[in-house]
Amino acid sequence: MGILTALVTDLFGLNRSSRGRCPRKFEMADELPTGGGLGLGAMVPERTNWAAEEEPAPLEKGLFQDEESCSDCSCHDKPVTSLRSFVPEGKTHFPEIFQTSQLLFYERFRAYQNYILADCKASEVREFTAEFLEKVLEPSGWRAVWHTNVFEVLVEVTDVDFSALKAVVKLAEPYVCDSAVSTFTLDCVKELLDLKECRLPLQELWVVFDGSGVFDQTALAIEHVRFFYQNIWRSWDEEEEDEYDYFVRCVEPRLRLYYDILEDRVPSGLVVDYHNLLSQCEESYRKFLNLRSSLSNCNSDSEQENISMVEGLKLYSEIEQLKQKLKLIENPLLRYVFGYQKNSNIQAKGIRPNGQKVTHVVSSTMMTSLLRSLLRDKLCEEHCEGEIEIEFHRDPLSAINACFEGDTVIVCPGHYVVQGTFSIADSIELEGYGLPDDIVIEKRGKGDTFVDCTGADIKISSIKFVQHDAIEGILIIHRGKTTLENCVLQCETTGVTVRTSAEFLMKNSDLYGAKGAGIEIYPGSKCILSDNGIHHCKEGILIKDFLDEHYDIPKISMVNNVIHNNEGYGVVLVKPTIFSDLQDSAHDGTEENKAPKIQTNEEADGAERVDLEELIQCATGKMELYVRTDLSEQVEGNCEIVNELVAVSTQKGQMKKKRLSELGITQADDNLMSQEMFVAIMGNQFKWNGKGSFGTFLF
Repeated sequence: MGILTALVTDLFGLNRSSRGRCPRKFEMADELPTGGGLGLGAMVPERTNWAAEEEPAPLEKGLFQDEESCSDCSCHDKPVTSLRSFVPEGKTHFPEIFQTSQLLFYERFRAYQNYILADCKASEVREFTAEFLEKVLEPSGWRAVWHTNVFEVLVEVTDVDFSALKAVVKLAEPYVCDSAVSTFTLDCVKELLDLKECRLPLQELWVVFDGSGVFDQTALAIEHVRFFYQNIWRSWDEEEEDEYDYFVRCVEPRLRLYYDILEDRVPSGLVVDYHNLLSQCEESYRKFLNLRSSLSNCNSDSEQENISMVEGLKLYSEIEQLKQKLKLIENPLLRYVFGYQKNSNIQAKGIRPNGQKVTHVVSSTMMTSLLRSLLRDKLCEEHCEGEIEIEFHRDPLSAINACFEGDTVIVCPGHYVVQGTFSIADSIELEGYGLPDDIVIEKRGKGDTFVDCTGADIKISSIKFVQHDAIEGILIIHRGKTTLENCVLQCETTGVTVRTSAEFLMKNSDLYGAKGAGIEIYPGSKCILSDNGIHHCKEGILIKDFLDEHYDIPKISMVNNVIHNNEGYGVVLVKPTIFSDLQDSAHDGTEENKAPKIQTNEEADGAERVDLEELIQCATGKMELYVRTDLSEQVEGNCEIVNELVAVSTQKGQMKKKRLSELGITQADDNLMSQEMFVAIMGNQFKWNGKGSFGTFLF
């Protein structure tokens, strides 16, 4: 156990010597200008029983501006507060307090980076914070509301212990108290203050409003301390050492995550996961600290210590794994990958244990005439096999969450507002009873995808989906088959995303408003688009790169669609920049590449024969594109798409044959149609697209 003991001794910090590092200092202006910098929008963190005024304050000066911005001496002659005040909800007998909770991201960011933490290490956070408070905090003479989860009491501050981040207080006169417990009396308050030696944490104090401006900085400084220890600081931060300073490593990503959550830019499920991970990590870390404390008090040769060391190593490993998951979500680039993996792994419920299929009817209210029509058109014996079980719901999200394999959801006319994602993992039918414009489902919550599909066979019809202020797409098909018919998609970011191995059939539908592509088609997917309108998007249809050897060619059918008024191209193909180099390489080896020919059936119609030589020449730029001069713009668009994409798929075939040849495999599949990209492209109309019918994007 000698090696294990040494390892755990180092790991648990037993007999650890002091780091012995002097804190790095930073310069601050001797006098900081007053001013709040409260561009107070509707971004109020939740606080129990505390409410802000409804009307937002105007954008004033920043919290800690450069001295030059307040160099005019007249601004100090008549100090006036630029902060707002509010009275806690239901507590009118309390005086007004400073409203400081609505600071914007950049205001907190600047305060922590420039004035409070600078380049300190995690072990120096308290020291740097105390130094900052000593410069800006009024040491006495101000009143505050001592706010806890149980009571609020008005106190007066007589002194501040900066190193402990505590204030020395006494009860204010007249005595004002509000408690959720009726037995909490004045004597109880006095006894509690005596136990605390009249020293209270600064983050529990809310400064009473003063219009003179004298206590603005005091109120704001305490707000920054309170916010930091409630939302940024983690109890294990001091255990970590890193070559980057604490602000860059921890404060900035956590601060950004806080505001992203506040503005609904993070999927709700991911937010729940983050808070659960945080709670698990805090609990495991508490156990770890208790275990480390017990180890320091026992004999080094005892059997109990050896057992505790093993438990400690397990706890340490568990904590590190939890911390890595937290960092993954805190990273703005990686959290969406994490969220996609989570959504794509939704488990199907399967068939109900009793084997029964249920029809779910969604309606906030229902008139008798609607009920009769519904019974006649959808629920009578002619449309159903025998007796059916019906469940009623007030909103479509609860109906979908209650579905099992084979269920049907019928949405009656109405305007439904939902929070959260439609996660459909079973084969169900979601249909509107009426016209799409009469059945509107509106999505709230920026961070969530509207509809996530992973079921084997999902059908959606006659519904209008409306998305506002979103950062995720309106519909994602991760796998399985999804059919969308007679629907309207009013998008905000991307429209429909068809992932690898997924199948998407869209008929007689209208899609518009996407800030990205209306439809994104991934390699290895199957996409059938028939009689749709795709318009007023950044790009109409975007086909992802499929040249990589690990990707399969997508199967795409586009018939009688109207693709118009898109900012970029009607259809755009994404492909690597090296494709042009591959073309040159193929040109040099034309003779070698011309040898194989497609073996066609002698009984097949000659018009259906495909000459591989011609396709290869097309891919290498040797054959001119066949476009008749009298074709309309719409037909030209269809030909242009076919020519370009067949060329790319041919090039992929050449690359595959070359790899097989290098491996010594001489029998290559020369039947290009066996991996043909298109089932059909015909009858599509391309009108008024900003950059034309078709284009390529090189990366």
